[in-house]
Amino acid sequence: MRRLLLSAFAASALFAGTVHAQEGGETPVMQKALAAGYKALFTCSATFTAGQSRSEIEYNELDGIYTDYRIPMRSVSEANISDRSRTVAVRYQQGEPPRIAVWRSGFGCSLLPIGAEPDAGDWLPKFSGEIPRLARDMSTAIGSDVTLVDSSAYKLRLEPSVNFAFDGNTYGAGTRTSAVVIAQHGQVIAERYARGLDAATPQRTWSVAKSLTATIIGAALEQGMMDLDYPALVSNWTAGGDPRRAITLRNALQMASGLDSGVTGSRTDRTYFGGAKVTDTALGNPLETTPGERFKYANYDTLAAMRGLRETMNDDQKYWRFPYEGLLWKIGALNTTLETDWGGDFVSSSQVWMTARDMARLGQLYLQDGMWAGERILPAGWVNFVSTPAPAQPDRSDPGSFGYGASFWLMDRSAGVPSDTFAGFGNRGQYMVIIPSLDVVIVRRGYDVADGERFDIAGFTRDVLSAIALADSDRLEAQMQASEAEAIYNPN
Repeated sequence: MRRLLLSAFAASALFAGTVHAQEGGETPVMQKALAAGYKALFTCSATFTAGQSRSEIEYNELDGIYTDYRIPMRSVSEANISDRSRTVAVRYQQGEPPRIAVWRSGFGCSLLPIGAEPDAGDWLPKFSGEIPRLARDMSTAIGSDVTLVDSSAYKLRLEPSVNFAFDGNTYGAGTRTSAVVIAQHGQVIAERYARGLDAATPQRTWSVAKSLTATIIGAALEQGMMDLDYPALVSNWTAGGDPRRAITLRNALQMASGLDSGVTGSRTDRTYFGGAKVTDTALGNPLETTPGERFKYANYDTLAAMRGLRETMNDDQKYWRFPYEGLLWKIGALNTTLETDWGGDFVSSSQVWMTARDMARLGQLYLQDGMWAGERILPAGWVNFVSTPAPAQPDRSDPGSFGYGASFWLMDRSAGVPSDTFAGFGNRGQYMVIIPSLDVVIVRRGYDVADGERFDIAGFTRDVLSAIALADSDRLEAQMQASEAEAIYNPN
């Protein structure tokens, strides 16, 4: 199973190559600048968005990171956290300004570019009005119009699998599970968190953010803002004779833009940790192949899709609010924050902080066919679109390998898992598994070591579904016994 999973994820962010393979190599000073940016950004988000302590940040966010960052990380300073200004600064080179991340309400943390002085944070985007703060999350109903049932049978049957997910061995040696949420028919039937976390603690989604981005795009399509197949997705590609003008939103969501993104398109470190703007990096590469003909997992495809939405709206306040007002708040996902670059573009291929419950709500929206409380949020047929194999696919030569739809992975060949299962996957063990035929969503969050063994999400899903089937039988048998007892004591 481990060999199959390794093959399946070869194209994804979970098995990213080194920075050197992606972007041509760095000088020692650039390596340190990127490492300092990594430390500043993650410390900022984990402190001011997730409420983690310094010791928790050291273990959760800064340990087990990409191997090529581990040595440079040792040469940068400790993070200087300012509670007053909500900033984090990390020094990396004598005579150079520190790398600085700045937190703002509703935006989380943005990383200033290399060389920026602290006052550059004054130019970062801000909302023109108030937005809701993080909310308590106590209800076991995460869907709309949920009929709550006694879930004790499910908790009992699921307890072994959930506990095994946290043992760091059963589903992958050395894996570090931080949260598990399992919901059936819109109700949480099993839930557990690692020490220091709870239902209101967000974690970085990494590439599950791509599935969120597709959902935001779907909501925009439902409102008539965009078209899947209209060419010239962004203005950078509209010049006369530019072959990139043929790239459509459909191509970008299906990882088939044809753009050059280096050896490994899942490593976009200058955007993530260097403080480069999306418009400086994601939109500037030339074509490698004809759009639509080749699958290549690439962060820039997702960033281009979201940039297309910003240009379509042509109203930054509306753009910044849309993920919340058009999607997240409607489904009760009030503990999710999308972060931007310093130019105001959402870095929504990875840089989103979301609780396990909010991630389950996102999956639940798909189980409800894009409907919520009587309102259609996603277009009719959108669930089928994102979960149908795209024309261009990753290598699927191994049995059990994962296919790709539109910003969702397909688990249609996973043994013991229904063939309609699709999922969002992210670095360090983020999983959102959606099983329409059983009305189940499974969320597993983690801080897995970047070069360690992967969490066996297919095996965990299979075990969870087996336990749910047993619990269904337990409930049915209990209902039958109760009915028989009622008939005996009340024969009339």
